[in-house]
Amino acid sequence: MINFEKFTLKNGLKVIVHQDKSTPIVAFNMLYDVGARDEDKNKTGFAHLFEHLMFGGSINIPNFDEPLQKVGGDNNAFTSNDITNYYITVPKDNIETAFWLESDRMLSLAFTEKSLAVQRDVVIEEFKQNYLNQPYGDVWLLLRPLAYQKHPYQWPTIGKEIAHIENATMKDVKAFFYQHYLPNNAILAVAGDVETKHIQSLTEKWFGDIPAGKVPLRNLLKEPQQTEERRLKVERDVPANAIYKAYKMCSKTHQDFHATDLLSDILSLGKSSRLHSSLIKEQKLFSEINAYVMGSYDDGLLVISGNLSENIDFETAEKSIIQELEKVKSEMVSKTELTKVKNKIESTHEFSETSVLNKAMNLAFAELLGDANDVNLEGEKYQQVTPEDILRIANEILNETNCSTLIYAKSNNK
Repeated sequence: MINFEKFTLKNGLKVIVHQDKSTPIVAFNMLYDVGARDEDKNKTGFAHLFEHLMFGGSINIPNFDEPLQKVGGDNNAFTSNDITNYYITVPKDNIETAFWLESDRMLSLAFTEKSLAVQRDVVIEEFKQNYLNQPYGDVWLLLRPLAYQKHPYQWPTIGKEIAHIENATMKDVKAFFYQHYLPNNAILAVAGDVETKHIQSLTEKWFGDIPAGKVPLRNLLKEPQQTEERRLKVERDVPANAIYKAYKMCSKTHQDFHATDLLSDILSLGKSSRLHSSLIKEQKLFSEINAYVMGSYDDGLLVISGNLSENIDFETAEKSIIQELEKVKSEMVSKTELTKVKNKIESTHEFSETSVLNKAMNLAFAELLGDANDVNLEGEKYQQVTPEDILRIANEILNETNCSTLIYAKSNNK
């Protein structure tokens, strides 16, 4: 159980405070309600570029890391298709450093051509290194537009193409900042040995005067229901043939999300899971196979991905996956099998709550999706899933007409 208190500033900044006296470290997590799905389809990669720009200095602080390092703090950030999240961990006596650093860049990021040029180059290099020049690196550049035809999930956080980042102008960047980096579009979660009263006074001091702005209304194109299978085959210089099958599923806030997550675990969590037992251990068709849900805030994907064993053809490999899926669609999972995956999720969840940073993040994520207290209901929601739920959802989503398949073949160039 994570106990917390909440308050909201006049400018709309929501604040969540969790007291944990067991650690001298305080986690400070600032979540902005903006991700790659909020980008213009002709100007993608901006949310991620912005994550980098936020470390390029603000009006009063030319080097974001330096003041933190001086007080024994650490920080980082990440972007997804749904959110951008910045976090700092710092000894509790130095918590105010986190407040003035984060408030300064919310209020007055330093928009310099030099900073933009530097961070643009960093992101372009990341695009090349991680997505274009790495084995299997372009999978999501291929699979997302195959699975999504309308919704902006059709591009990854890095963006559709390098040209979008190369052509990012100062005007574009400023417009993105003033639309999304606003107190009324953010949630701050603080966890550690802190008092709510003290956090409230620090928040008022450092964030209270930052004016609220007009957050654009999110009006995303809804992805129509998929009614026929989609396929794409590519050849790349990779060590092994691979297959990726993406099935449309519900959003993270849907009542079926927890059951769908458990379904993916039944398929591939651990060495005794179905796909691992049958396709790796028994039939030796794959060297590696995984099933996982994307956990997207809008309708997401359940993905099955696997690397084929040597000399196994794609047809045999894919057929074997579909046969396993037919089993989970036709036979009720046993209570024992379901309990096993529930227990694994519960232990992972409980272990994650030993970290103040994880607790701060989870509280902020839950608040964005509706209510911070949902962090305390997660375990119960998984426990309530029945074998009947698993059977129903398997039949609803694990159909080839609901699937986008990427066949990723290794090229024959010797």
